[in-house]
Amino acid sequence: MRLIRFVARALVVLLLLVAGLGLWKREEITRLMAVNALFEPDVIVGNFSNMAGLFHSRLLDRGSAPIAALPRSAPIALPSAARDWIEARAVTGLVVLRDGALVHESYYQGTGPEDLRISWSMAKSVLSALFGTLHADGTIPDLDAQVVDFVPLLKGSAYEGVSIRNLLTMSSGVAFNEDYLDFNSDINRMGRVLAIGGSMDDFAAELVARDAEPGSKMHYVSIDTHVLGMVIAGATGRDPAELMDERIVKRMGLEASPVMLTDSEGTAFVLGGLNLRTRDYARIGQMFLQGGLWQGQQIVPADWVAASTRLQAPGGAGYGYQWWVPRDTADHGNDYFAHGIYGQYIYINPEARSVIAVNAADRGFREPGVDDENLAMLRAIAQAE
Repeated sequence: MRLIRFVARALVVLLLLVAGLGLWKREEITRLMAVNALFEPDVIVGNFSNMAGLFHSRLLDRGSAPIAALPRSAPIALPSAARDWIEARAVTGLVVLRDGALVHESYYQGTGPEDLRISWSMAKSVLSALFGTLHADGTIPDLDAQVVDFVPLLKGSAYEGVSIRNLLTMSSGVAFNEDYLDFNSDINRMGRVLAIGGSMDDFAAELVARDAEPGSKMHYVSIDTHVLGMVIAGATGRDPAELMDERIVKRMGLEASPVMLTDSEGTAFVLGGLNLRTRDYARIGQMFLQGGLWQGQQIVPADWVAASTRLQAPGGAGYGYQWWVPRDTADHGNDYFAHGIYGQYIYINPEARSVIAVNAADRGFREPGVDDENLAMLRAIAQAE
């Protein structure tokens, strides 16, 4: 009888422990389930407008500046093929500026102008803008300085021997599988660090394999941008997201305070975690079109805007300093863009005096020819009357 009572009590204790563990881990389990279903067709649009509800995040401060006006001008007529393109590419928001005036704005699939849409890798270009301010003021003057000089944690990793310039041009040589469709890829393992807890810094330090010598070729590696954030933190003793808020966000007159995704330790997901309204992405593009000048303030140094949006990556790859530069127009300094997975764009065409911000939930973004199709449509919209 005593044995039965003992076993019964033990089972009760065990059940209480399991229940307690379940409650303690509920948030992590919820995030893991969310990241595994993040891109499913029935939830992807809503997820991309509600990333703060799915991941660790914090609110940046837009500041007290008045909202920067986007005066409306005579609307343009979108190209005849645009309607089919919008549907095929699952566009959710499209904002077009010409000479700084709003000439087209439309939203789709139940989204609206107040949605904070995930940037994905467009955030890389914004981090580059922040870096440009630190380069100009002498905080990080030498692009050929070694990463480990600023981030000792990375000694012994694949980032030992890598320069800041290598990070900016995605030519670190670090082996990294960026296949979003492979559950076990490095990029998806990184996503699970964000979802269920862990340190992005430690994740970067654990990468030890290389597939090329630093600076020898461009290989798009998203973690390079996180390491650039680590360099900024090491050089300044400040959180890169706080610096971005201070030096860029608060000076832009954005409509809404951005959300920045973080890991469980509060480290900002600077390579893809920025969330803004589509019109605010367009404002950032317009600031770049104006050589970093915005409402009478030089937000980003003009020479950094010029340098970061020219071909800089080795081998003539279509990449500057965390900005994409189409090779077919690079010789005469024409268009360039920030680009995120699933169809996010800040497209800038100086010749057409146009900026186009696109948010999308395009599950076919990796299909052959999609990038070329998107660029052709953005160019057509930029020239539309």
